[in-house]
Amino acid sequence: MERREFIRSSLKGLLVAAAGGSGLVLKGCRRNPDFDLVVKGALVFDGLGSEGKPADVGVKGSTIAAVGRVDWRRASRIIEGKGLALAPGFIDIHDHTDVQLLVNPKAGSHVHQGITTLLSGNCGSSPFPLSGEALEEEKKNLRDLYNLDLDWTDIGGFFTRLEKGGMAINYATLVGHGSLRAAVVGQADRPPSGEELNKMKELLQAELAAGAFGLSSGLEYTPGSFAQPAEIIELCRVVAAAGGLYATHMRDEGDKLLDALEEALEVGRSAGVRLQISHFKTAYRRNWSKLDEAIGLIEKAREEGIKVAVDRYPYTAASTGLSIFFPLWAREGGNEAFLKRLKDPNLEAKLRGYLEAQEEKLGSWSQVIISSVTRDDNRWLQGRTVAEAAEKTGQDVFSFIRDLLLAENGQVGMISFIMSEGNLKRILSLPYASIGCDGSTYSPQGILGKTRPHPRSYGSFPRFLGKYIREEKVCSLAEGIRRITSFPASRLGLKDRGVVAPGYKADLVVFDPDRIEDRATWEAPHTFAAGIVAVVVNGIPVIDDGEQTEALPGRILRRT
Repeated sequence: MERREFIRSSLKGLLVAAAGGSGLVLKGCRRNPDFDLVVKGALVFDGLGSEGKPADVGVKGSTIAAVGRVDWRRASRIIEGKGLALAPGFIDIHDHTDVQLLVNPKAGSHVHQGITTLLSGNCGSSPFPLSGEALEEEKKNLRDLYNLDLDWTDIGGFFTRLEKGGMAINYATLVGHGSLRAAVVGQADRPPSGEELNKMKELLQAELAAGAFGLSSGLEYTPGSFAQPAEIIELCRVVAAAGGLYATHMRDEGDKLLDALEEALEVGRSAGVRLQISHFKTAYRRNWSKLDEAIGLIEKAREEGIKVAVDRYPYTAASTGLSIFFPLWAREGGNEAFLKRLKDPNLEAKLRGYLEAQEEKLGSWSQVIISSVTRDDNRWLQGRTVAEAAEKTGQDVFSFIRDLLLAENGQVGMISFIMSEGNLKRILSLPYASIGCDGSTYSPQGILGKTRPHPRSYGSFPRFLGKYIREEKVCSLAEGIRRITSFPASRLGLKDRGVVAPGYKADLVVFDPDRIEDRATWEAPHTFAAGIVAVVVNGIPVIDDGEQTEALPGRILRRT
């Protein structure tokens, strides 16, 4: 590291970089500079869909001050951009990073992708509001998983905790409907009373006023799955009045995909809310043929004036908790109630039958990989398929899954290969499709590097730009950049990010369009992407010559 710092500060290093386009961050030549940072001679994509043009970009403080011809000698620092592309920082519109920033605020797996802003609180889950049993369970989970003490109950308290430690990335969030419901109604399968619904609306209004960007639902997960459409519509009217976004993990993404999509569109129509279809997919081979009809429903709704868009991660495997393969009635009442039912011999035949039906959809349990456990004595299972692991333990699949969930207190992550490559490319070509990691931030070292997560948390944006734009040509590079910068910014109402222009915040990515690619694999997911040369967040480099700095310039973004 000392040698690299010496190179950056030497005149020799400056001349070499200027001649060869290394992308190094270098010191400028004046004591009283007009710019704190200049990216020199890059192919600049403004994020609005225009083709790239050679230009310099000058930054003063946290803001872009000039785009065009800039005297780089008037800058404190220079990033040599010759032969490279410059774009607005990438915006991850579907993410699950929140408490992980308290563990590792550098957010390595994300900034190495060029992500400068993420939207968390998706799929109905956010670390607020918390009360009662939900609060106590979350306290236990954070102690067990991350050795963290929970000292907040609402969004304001969580923001305060985040700001104490700083972060390398900008953080925005939705309110999780499941978290909201758990705080008021609990884990029961019943509609809220009138008083409870009013309480949910009051809590939602308070979280929106404190800066949340909208509401998310996870209608495939408990307790959100127990909500009827009327409940979601009532809450979304509150979101619409505040100008927020409603993002939904729909009730079904497979056999009942079209019914679930109709429900989501009706929420958008009835509540008048901006609608985001999360990780849009057709799950399981027997449903792959439904994509055309699903797209038709979305495009008809857009023609009607419903402000609906979709997001997707560029992989054909999904990832969630292993408990998703059990019926809703078994998961009602929370984790402890679920584990109690798994132990009940009177329910075994019924649960076995349900798992057999899941295998019919999957085709084989070899299509499911165990990605995370909490106990060290079970680490050997990570990366193995359920079929392989069951065979190794000498158990049938049901007994293996049941016993593993009981041993791990229900906290088992999995990856399932259930989607079509052809459908994926079709979705990625849609002009209203953004990219979202649908994961959380990880690090190759430390507690966040102990599991075998889906590679999407390390590779989604480079994979989109490399494999699917450069190689598969699902759209032009300029259009692809628009869909991961200004388009998600507009969906969130971010008026000063997502575009390279004077007056916008200096969230920038410098990358090699010929070399950018994801390198995370199923076998080695904790691997950073290639081709990202520099990442600037609020005017400060967090990636410099491909390596992360110690800077933590990220901010909490609040809806205004």
